[in-house]
Amino acid sequence: MERAGPRLRPTAVLYACGMNSVRSPMAEALTGQLFPGQIYVRSAGVRSGKVDPFVDSVMAEIGIDMSRHQPKTFEELDESGFDLVITLAPEAHHKALDMTRTEAVDVEYWPTLDPTLATGSREQILSEYRAVRDQLAMRIRKRLDWVPPPSG
Repeated sequence: MERAGPRLRPTAVLYACGMNSVRSPMAEALTGQLFPGQIYVRSAGVRSGKVDPFVDSVMAEIGIDMSRHQPKTFEELDESGFDLVITLAPEAHHKALDMTRTEAVDVEYWPTLDPTLATGSREQILSEYRAVRDQLAMRIRKRLDWVPPPSG
């Protein structure tokens, strides 16, 4: 693993939230965009939700196509062996701690607002989704020690 500031950079990351329809798929896609081919990344939820069209919209604004994302639960994951699980909702954090109690894996909780609770006009709701997207991008860059590619 590569050094990432004072921590080792993980090679496999799982993001988890309540229904794997908003926050965790955003984080998965952002990590894939920032670290293409460098970090194995997946997402899951405690329960299976539905695809959220607001997520599709705000991610498309930054060049990420979410059309292939299908929400899945922890139990539906085909993979294991993650060295970092980042949870974005309390229920996901409890599930991840329970699921990994016998494994050597770091579990971090990043409290993240749920933009599905936003009300108002379409633009006001999109603004809440953008705020979550941008907060996640900032935390991912900081935690995983992102360095922009050289311009050239």
